[in-house]
Amino acid sequence: MPRIQLSLCISRDEYLKWYSSTAKDVITQAKDGRTIQFPAGVLQPFVTHQGVRGQFEIEFTERGKFRSIQRV
Repeated sequence: MPRIQLSLCISRDEYLKWYSSTAKDVITQAKDGRTIQFPAGVLQPFVTHQGVRGQFEIEFTERGKFRSIQRV
């Protein structure tokens, strides 16, 4: 399965805007320069009072659909 590594630094307020709005996807740049898009809801387990911060690895299916995310 394809895997992409990325760094995220999203404030709590910014994340809540994404999560509660009609725009449900996060669009960001991976460490290798590719632009990726994934559902904002998958970050919910990683939200703290400060937001979402850290290094993550996202796994996609062969068809490019989100499969899983983990902190690395």
